Order: sequence, then C-alpha cells, then structure tokens
Amino acid sequence: MNDIKTLGELKKSGYRPRSIKEELRTNLIKKLQAGEKIFDRVIGFDDTVLPDIERAVLSRHNILLLGLRGQAKTRIARMLDSLLDEYVPIIAGSELNDDPLNPISRYGQDILAKHGDNTPIEWIHRSQRYVEKLATPDVSVADLIGDVDPIKAASLKLPYSDERVIHFGLVPRSHRSIFVINELPDLQPRIQVSLFNILQEGDIQIRGFKLRLPLDILFVFTANPEDYTNRGSIITPLKDRIESQILTHYPKTIEIARQITQQEARLAEEQRAVVEVPDLLQIMMEMIAFEARTSEFIDEKSGVSARLTISGYENLVSTAERRMLINHEEKTIARITDFWGVVPAITGKVELVYEGEQEGPYNVALALMGQVIKTTFLNHFPHPDKLKKGVDRDPYGTIRAWFSGGNEIGLLNDASDEEFRKALDKVAGLRKLVEKTLDVKGEDAYTFMELVLHGLSEFNVLNKEMMEASFTFRDLLANMLDEDLFDDDDLDN
Repeated sequence: MNDIKTLGELKKSGYRPRSIKEELRTNLIKKLQAGEKIFDRVIGFDDTVLPDIERAVLSRHNILLLGLRGQAKTRIARMLDSLLDEYVPIIAGSELNDDPLNPISRYGQDILAKHGDNTPIEWIHRSQRYVEKLATPDVSVADLIGDVDPIKAASLKLPYSDERVIHFGLVPRSHRSIFVINELPDLQPRIQVSLFNILQEGDIQIRGFKLRLPLDILFVFTANPEDYTNRGSIITPLKDRIESQILTHYPKTIEIARQITQQEARLAEEQRAVVEVPDLLQIMMEMIAFEARTSEFIDEKSGVSARLTISGYENLVSTAERRMLINHEEKTIARITDFWGVVPAITGKVELVYEGEQEGPYNVALALMGQVIKTTFLNHFPHPDKLKKGVDRDPYGTIRAWFSGGNEIGLLNDASDEEFRKALDKVAGLRKLVEKTLDVKGEDAYTFMELVLHGLSEFNVLNKEMMEASFTFRDLLANMLDEDLFDDDDLDN
C-alpha cells in the first residue's frame, strides 16, 4: 500500500479515510477477536484498568488516566499507538498530516487544487502519530495551539492577516494522531481553556484568526489526584469534555509487585549470572513498599511509586555484587544485611508527613525495614513473646542460652560468604531451629538463620547494634548490664 505515490493511485486502491478513533476501535476489535494481548508489559491491571481502557477505545472516548505516581499511566498511553494502522497516507509536505481525500489545512487544500490526482502522497508510520507533552507551568498557548510567525510572514512577504503566517502548535500538528498530556493539572487554567473547545468542537483561535479546523485527535491525559490540591487542578469544563476517567492503582498482591520489579529492574547480564536473590528477600523487597503505603510517617496521598522497589532491588543486587568483588568471589547470594544498601532507594522516593520529618528519612527507612523483618519472621517462626510458660517448649531456648553465656556474633556488611556462614554456624541451636521449623537445608538455611537473628532483635530478645559496616548481635540483658557497669565507672571517676 505504501508504494502509492499520488492521489490518483490512492483512489484506485480503494482507500477510504476514517477518523483516528474509528481506526483505533476497528483495530482493537480485531485484536480482541484474535485474542491478542495489547498491553503486554503492563502487569496487575488485567481485571481493572485495561478493560476500562478497551471500553473507552470502543466508545471512541478521550481518556483521563488518574492515579498516584508510578502506576504505569504513561506506559499505557504509549502503548495505545499499537492500535493505529501501521502506515497512513498524507499529502506530501503537509504540516498537519492532511488526509489526501480530506485536507484541513490551507496548504493541503492549495496543493490538492493545484495538482488534483497528481498530488504527491507520503506515508507516515504509526510511531510518527504519537505526540507526548509533559505539562509544566511554563507551557504557553503558543506551544500547544500556535502563534503568528513574523519570520514566515517576512520570508513569504505576506501580511499578518494571511493565515499562512501561522505557526501551528503541537495540537494542530497532532491531527490524525494520539496526543498525550502528562500531569495535566500542572497546566495553567487559561491553557486548559484553550483545550476544551478543541475537544468539543475542533475550533482553534490564533491571534484573532478564526479557523475551523476539524482536528481528528485522540486525547489522553494523565494526572495525579494529589495535584488537585498541591499544584493545580483540572478545570471543570475541560474535565467535563473528557469522556472516560480511568483510575489506576498500585499492585494488589506481593506476587504481582514481584513480577513488575523483575520485569523492570535494569540489571546487567553479568549481575543476573553471579548474584542470586532468594525468594524470601524478593518478597521482603516488595513488602517495604506495601509497608510504606500504610506508614504513619509517609504521606499516603502522595503515594509510594513502584520505582521504589525497582530501584531498591537494583541496589540490593549491586550491594551483593560489590561485596562479591571485594572478596574476589565468583558468585554470591544476597543477604538481609545487604538491605542496608537499599536505604538510598527508599529515602528519595517517599514524601514524609510532619512526624516522618521529625524522625528523618534515614530512620523512617530503617523503621520500614524493621517492620518488614518483623512480619517476615512471624510468617515463618513462632512469636517469641506469645509462648505459654510451662506449656509451650521454647524453640529459641538454646539460642537464648548461647547468647546469655556472653557470646556474640558480628555480621560484617562486606564479609565473604565463608565468613558469613561461619559466623551464623557459631550460634548454638540456630541451624537446628531453621531446619526443624522450615525443613530447609544447605545454602537456603543461611538466609533463614540470618532472619532469625534479625527477627529476635526486633522483638528485643537479642540486642542488635548497627555500626557503619557491621551488625553485632548479643544478649539483651548482658548489654544492659554492660551499660550499668559503664555508668558506675563514670560515677567512680
């Protein structure tokens, strides 16, 4: 089809123009009937958001995607171009993608009147029919709609009253295209006003020119609900003209969140080959985001992006990789202690409320990880504070006794795998507890052995001291006695 070079050849081919919304609708129908997946890299929306998108396209609606940060709004919008025809014809040189059988611009109409069936034809790919603009407060009407171009007027020797001196903005140049505006509330209200008549009537006005351009555009807008109060709002007349408002959401389960992280994490192939991340740690990584979304320290209206866990997972792998390289090892397994390399991925991706600001981003991140360790521990081991004396056998008795005897262990952040395993094997009863409770052996056991130590410290059975490069576990009472002795020495001095 795209071998056709003139209007006459196009007519003979049987080509019939159709609106972009009809084009999208027709192609969606074909894909649905064929059972094709349209949004193949969007996970967790199969029963909620994506059916709403498909219904909106079938209804030939403009769309507003409304949701918090990191909910795949822009990705969904960008995937809509897969529903466009692969190629469509335009009048060669047309600034507004003029349909050869129905030109709307002065240029297209003049060329058609001059050349008739010999009007030259170009074919544009679907990728050229997707236009995206990030809304910022400095966007002007001229950027979106257009303005008079004095340079064009001078070079063509035309008066300003001639519409050929107009420089069209992004919206008119998106004729027969998908036009996406991200973060719509950031547009000033007067700029939004310039859009709503286009949605309804197709009218635009540029510096007093009365132009009736029947623009053929599918508008897709994205917005964050929090923007309605923080930075701006969507004006009511514009919102009223957007036919379908679709709410997005965060992953509803840990497993869906894991799939998203594994798909989106940008890891080098050599990292994937040499660093193993146990399932337990992958789950804990996702739990941090779930915990953050309900934390009293974090503004829930602002949301916690899926990018937190993606960046966090990348940092987790890189922390283990760095340790492996320092110790000249060929492979390694990520540890819970490696999570302290994840802190920078957390602190920059959460908006703190007043109480969180008082705690500080670093302490909030540690609190989130502590709560995740606590929850994960209870998912696998008995609650140490809910054992009935004289009835329940204390599964932690041997471990408590070992630490009560004045023993302690240190887990260095950069310890080699051999040093890490030796440190855990020193704790009497630790391996036996894990193997008996969970029926795991070998390398897998060390992940849960480490979890037990961190978990018992969260329940104040053990004392955990965090230094810059290590964690030291010791008996809680012995630590308190040490502090008392230290205080007595101070008094003697």
